Amino acid sequence: MARRNPFELIYDPETVGHLLTIDLKHHRLIKRTIKENFSFEPEIETRNRKPLLRPSSLGVDWELRLGPDNRFRVFYRTDFAGHAVHILAIGVKVGSRLFIKGKVFEL
Repeated sequence: MARRNPFELIYDPETVGHLLTIDLKHHRLIKRTIKENFSFEPEIETRNRKPLLRPSSLGVDWELRLGPDNRFRVFYRTDFAGHAVHILAIGVKVGSRLFIKGKVFEL
């Protein structure tokens, strides 16, 4: 059986600012979960990984929910031709509102 190569994970430069608004104690969990979920089958729908139902202003197609109470959201797009996953936004869900870089964000 042939071994598959993992997808390259490409973080948008803006995601650094997104992570700065999240407690440092959660950074390792977020990065580990991104690597585990996006390395081989980033567009397989799971309980916490879903395609977005409508187009986003960020140009993302998928959302990953993770962390305590699934409060963190990672928004990404897959480039199959380049064998890469582009992580474009990381946010925090509080109630029905999504915060990215500390500001309320509408998808």
